[in-house]
Amino acid sequence: MQITRASDYAVRVMIHLAGLAPGTTVRQSELSKASEVSGHFLSKVLQQLVRSRLIRSRRGSGGGFSLAVPATSISLLEVVEAIEGPVRLNQCVEEGPSCNRKSWCPAHQVWAEAQSAVVSVLSRASMASLAARVNSTNYAAHAKPIWIAGAAEKRARPAVTESRRS
Repeated sequence: MQITRASDYAVRVMIHLAGLAPGTTVRQSELSKASEVSGHFLSKVLQQLVRSRLIRSRRGSGGGFSLAVPATSISLLEVVEAIEGPVRLNQCVEEGPSCNRKSWCPAHQVWAEAQSAVVSVLSRASMASLAARVNSTNYAAHAKPIWIAGAAEKRARPAVTESRRS
């Protein structure tokens, strides 16, 4: 499972909006610059966030985008699902007759536990808490990508050269 670019961009925008004073309206061009996303692609992401009622759009000279609800009540899960739809690791974790093997498949319980863990972690992260990390001293600790132990090793990790080590 991999989060799409659209979800990643939506999260960037929501963190940016969550870090602003409540009620602040921001133009799309500013959001594009702050989130490092092209205006055309960002427009599609913003439309989906508006449809999901996480942000609101206002036209005109004082127009732009703002949070539709307090940042404390918007979870990372809600943002991802606004773009991707419900998070599903496998069809067998869906309600109802999604897979005729789920009653006896040995992997079903593992998929269900993994699904529950992903949903739980994403649900606990609010946009307000993520925005608060932007200005914290701990945020800079993640300037480099974080590699997850046990993740598929098919992706090539960047080579560490002698000059990078020093």
